[in-house]
Amino acid sequence: MKYRRLILVAAMIISGFAACEKTPDNDDQGQTPGNGDDNQEVSVPATFAKGADISWVTQMEEDGVEFYNATGKETECTELMKELGFNSIRLRVWVDPEDGWCNSEDVLEKAFRAYNLGMRLMIDFHYSDTWADPSNQTPPAAWKSYKADEMTQAVARHTTDVLQAMKEVGIEVGWVQVGNEINSGMLHPLGDITQPANIPNFVKFVNAGYDAVKAVYPEAKVILHRSNGQDTDKFAWFLNVLKVQKVKYDIIGMSLYPIWWENGSNGWNAGWKSVISNCLDNVRNFSSTYGKPVMICEIGVPVSEPQMSKEAVKMILDGTREIESCHGVFYWEPQTDGVWKPSSYAALGWNAYDKGAFKDGKATAVLDAFKE
Repeated sequence: MKYRRLILVAAMIISGFAACEKTPDNDDQGQTPGNGDDNQEVSVPATFAKGADISWVTQMEEDGVEFYNATGKETECTELMKELGFNSIRLRVWVDPEDGWCNSEDVLEKAFRAYNLGMRLMIDFHYSDTWADPSNQTPPAAWKSYKADEMTQAVARHTTDVLQAMKEVGIEVGWVQVGNEINSGMLHPLGDITQPANIPNFVKFVNAGYDAVKAVYPEAKVILHRSNGQDTDKFAWFLNVLKVQKVKYDIIGMSLYPIWWENGSNGWNAGWKSVISNCLDNVRNFSSTYGKPVMICEIGVPVSEPQMSKEAVKMILDGTREIESCHGVFYWEPQTDGVWKPSSYAALGWNAYDKGAFKDGKATAVLDAFKE
């Protein structure tokens, strides 16, 4: 695996000058960089981002998973996403993962594929060796003993190194997440914002990431991302922390998984429409209140409920495209099928991810709305 990747990365460097000539649409031209102040003018995107996070794709390929277009032709996954109507790709970055997947080298390979297809890129820094999410914000093993100032420097250095590697081969990046689903902050315990004494550390970490992004890609937009976009009160609390502390960022990032709660023998909770409606209201209201555009960085719906899932995705896309301050929607790992699972899931004892949108290597009707 690693030998194959070295060859691919070498190919990227050789063809980097050709990549420099590509100019994917910049959806946020003219937006004022954010410093946490509200009442800024929110820009309207030139092109709505219809995105897919396919960070698992290289690992799936290594496991022998194949992808097919509507005619049954085997097709590389990134290219297939473009055929399906996606115009943007999101990729997560881990610092030193045990098996190498989603490290800087792996991300570079996937980013190169997307950029060469003219697709825009979002890079999602987890600042961990594994999953960072509402329940887990564990620092990389190599950073665990760091004090706050050392952690701040590590954030800046890691962000710079990953992005500079892309820049050097001509890849352009449109958006960068500084942290992933940072509901309670990042890099715990130092950056745990549920403890007021740690808020200054969190501010340092985020601002260091922001500054590092802008130093490499001045036009890239920095996203701060929280889960549960439908949860008005908790989301407002988070955004108020950012405002009071004058944290630097450009776009509010949300996750939205509307069909998450099972309802016993009656199937999936029928309240999924209200969950989506609440999130759409929050997009409008938060954008107006805090002077920032919004990106729905993650959505997902259960593969076991194809008709309901198709309706939910259409409702999300139709609703967000009607809101000028919403700059796009990204489906999280649509190329999965509820059967394949990565080694990290197996190690944690988790079941396969059940909110993909593929079956037998082909896209299901759940993704039809992205073609519109």
